[in-house]
Amino acid sequence: MPRYFLVIEYEGTEFSGWQRQDGAPSVQQSLEDALARLGEENCLVYGAGRTDAGVHAEFMVAHVDLARNWSAQKLPLAINAQTGRRDLAVLRALQVHDEAHARFDAVERAYRYRFLDRNIRSPLRTHHVWHRNRPLDVEAMHEAAQFLAGKHDFTTFRSAQCQSASPLKSIDHIKVTRRGDEVHLDVRARSFLHNQIRSFA
Repeated sequence: MPRYFLVIEYEGTEFSGWQRQDGAPSVQQSLEDALARLGEENCLVYGAGRTDAGVHAEFMVAHVDLARNWSAQKLPLAINAQTGRRDLAVLRALQVHDEAHARFDAVERAYRYRFLDRNIRSPLRTHHVWHRNRPLDVEAMHEAAQFLAGKHDFTTFRSAQCQSASPLKSIDHIKVTRRGDEVHLDVRARSFLHNQIRSFA
């Protein structure tokens, strides 16, 4: 069975998250259902990470084993035609060797948390920013964020549902910057705990 890497983009507002859940729409389920409609039944799509409800992705990588050989150019178009969704798209596909794994072979993951730093909310960005109606001190935020860099026990920053065996994680890069009326928190690491970035914010 040939294995493919998929590069996926989605607007996460209407999703319960990446992982399949009974009775709730998920990114994983939407992709697997689309593949089933293409004759690729009972296949499992493995993501490089498991985003939470409401989290968006610009470059999520996943892998899937398929029964037939697909053209890397046609596979994204075929999946997108079958999802029936405007908030989810497979951007690219690449056939890889059988041992390649989207999750375990990932060397880094990056998250951006966006704050809207103005008095009046933005209806167009409701699902994309956290509106703060009091001024944010970007310098102080960036300085405080540097205490999170490096390897630490992040027990305080993970949810009660976190299934990670260890709370020890290494933050490779973290910064806070201003972009117009937004403040961005950018974090990079090999892996994260459940809800860790939301807790940072």
